[in-house]
Amino acid sequence: MKTFVPKKDQIIKKWWLVDAENRVLGRLATEIAILLRGKRKPEFVNFLDSGDFVIVINAERIKLTGKKIEQKKYYSHSGYPGGIKEKTMKELMETKPEEIIKKAVWGMIPKNKLGREVYKKLKVYRGSHHPHEAQKPMKYQF
Repeated sequence: MKTFVPKKDQIIKKWWLVDAENRVLGRLATEIAILLRGKRKPEFVNFLDSGDFVIVINAERIKLTGKKIEQKKYYSHSGYPGGIKEKTMKELMETKPEEIIKKAVWGMIPKNKLGREVYKKLKVYRGSHHPHEAQKPMKYQF
């Protein structure tokens, strides 16, 4: 008996709406990563993009545990000598709270061509409005 491997056009992709209000960042990011990869689907294979689209709203209302708000730092480098930049989570929460969720989810998906393809299906918004009403997203229950 052969193992069933779905074709790319046989995979049905749904749209999920996730409300981040009062959700712990790491636990929220794991659920989002599982939805993006499609790991809960019976036709999941690790070498195909079988995941769904995920819309995250209320990104500025996530909950953080411990002292992460003051202690956690995000680094970026311009590529030039001395070009390292550092931001704390508090600074990022004030300016771009959606980036915190994106970075947490990026850490949980593969760092290859498939991972980049999966990551593009994540849409994160500040506030409760989003431009994807036409896709009729279903509310995801935790």
